[in-house]
Amino acid sequence: MTRLACALALLCGALAAPAAFTSPVHADQQAVAKTAPATPAPATPAKFYRPVKGIATVEVIQSPAKRVGNDMVTVLKVKNTSAGRINLLQFDDYWYDKDVKQVSGSTEKYRKPFNPGDIIEIMVKSPVKPNLYRNQIMFSHAGGKVEVKQVKKFQ
Repeated sequence: MTRLACALALLCGALAAPAAFTSPVHADQQAVAKTAPATPAPATPAKFYRPVKGIATVEVIQSPAKRVGNDMVTVLKVKNTSAGRINLLQFDDYWYDKDVKQVSGSTEKYRKPFNPGDIIEIMVKSPVKPNLYRNQIMFSHAGGKVEVKQVKKFQ
């Protein structure tokens, strides 16, 4: 309908109901409104945790060390049980012989913030040397020491 025809129809009272009249502009808007997807709910904002200063606490599930090629590989699952996040978590793996002399070792770092309740999996690799007997893994972080609790499964 043209503007003149629309104006005449309104003046004359020829429209029976407002729903019967649709201009081309309104029809396009209604079609877009029917086909437009609903906007998703906003994502929950990330929670900020203060970093731990001093002693941090973690629970660890340690798998037995296995030889893979020229490396001894130990897989650790670690859960942060501290009240705050742990920054720059570091794992030092020391291998000893039967005379308790250090034979081999390596260091792995987890560079992302480790928030409370999070669980990570770390693979520590140390080069294979003759006379490897047992290993010890030491934990530390940017703000201090880490208190480790060995568990069979996380609570």
